[in-house]
Amino acid sequence: MELYDLMPLIIIAVILIVLAILFTFIPVMLWISALAAGVKVGIFTLIGMRLRRVVPNRVINPLIKAHKAGLDVKTNQLESHYLAGGNVDRVVNALIAAHRANIELPFERGAAIDLAGRDVLEAVQMSVNPKVIETPFIAGIAMDGIEVKAKARITVRANIDRLVGGAGEDTVIARVGEGVVSTIGSSEAHTKVLENPDSISHNVLNRGLDAGTAFEILSIDIADVDIGKNIGAILQTDQAEADKNIAQAKAEERRAMAVAQEQEMVARVQEMRAKVVEAEADVPLALAEALRSGNLGVMDYMNYKNIDADTDMRDTIGKLTQENHDDNDQ
Repeated sequence: MELYDLMPLIIIAVILIVLAILFTFIPVMLWISALAAGVKVGIFTLIGMRLRRVVPNRVINPLIKAHKAGLDVKTNQLESHYLAGGNVDRVVNALIAAHRANIELPFERGAAIDLAGRDVLEAVQMSVNPKVIETPFIAGIAMDGIEVKAKARITVRANIDRLVGGAGEDTVIARVGEGVVSTIGSSEAHTKVLENPDSISHNVLNRGLDAGTAFEILSIDIADVDIGKNIGAILQTDQAEADKNIAQAKAEERRAMAVAQEQEMVARVQEMRAKVVEAEADVPLALAEALRSGNLGVMDYMNYKNIDADTDMRDTIGKLTQENHDDNDQ
């Protein structure tokens, strides 16, 4: 077979390859679907999306959905939101849900809420169907010192106007917890809280706790109330224990001071006795010196010895007498 005979086959193959590349780069089927749905999208618009690295079906399919729902949304709006990193399909679904529920939600606001990291579709659904947030047990202490634990259920509705920049659920729970603790703390007795638990919800609800948040508080209901510890008695016990420890520390300090003073007196007595022994050791030397120098006569020395012996005898008699008295007493 000559090359001339193969030319038609080569031409057909080239045409098929070009059409395959063309249909891959240009979403012709998506363009036909848009035209069939009544959405006017130029083929060059789809080519421009490819060049701008935009996935066409991520924009055209939500555009068809919005058009069928009767929303006036432009292609440029959806494409710019896609390029900004937003979820186009979720924003369009939120716009459709808001339109069905007669909630005013412009595209720019919905796109801003989505780019802020919030689920705009969930926010619209929460506006229609309020959400219930259940708090953990919140402990407060009444004036009589009894701990009261309360669990609250907060019914909230999303506030579309404050979703961007508004505080979230954690702030609402924290504010409600603060209000519950304050209300319990202002009660004269824990029995009043148990008798009338709805007083907590009324006081907390009147504080306007949803200011600056992304929600509107519809109601606050007390789900459960429990009695905790007797904090007043525990504090008094701890204070008494602390006072006892302080008193023991002061007593120990006084005892240590007394022991130190006693040891100081013993040291002084021992020092005085040492001086006396030292002085007594000098007496014989002084007597010998006095005899040699003639300042003390022999008779004077004999009288001194007699007095010393008499003193020892009296001490001995005194000790014997005392021992006899002790034996008689026993």
